[in-house]
Amino acid sequence: MHKKISRLLALLAAGLLSACVTINIYFPAAAAEKMADKLIDDIWQLDEPAKIQKDKESEVAP
Repeated sequence: MHKKISRLLALLAAGLLSACVTINIYFPAAAAEKMADKLIDDIWQLDEPAKIQKDKESEVAP
């Protein structure tokens, strides 16, 4: 009976230890910066047509 309990406790301890393992993902700084620059460029490009439209409206109105 004592062996069964000690085996169960050992398995439980191993399970708890394996559950505490974390996975770290490394994002290279250069790749993250490149992606951020691309995202900012995309946002500015989406904003361009609205700015052009405002400029045209202000030119037409006296």
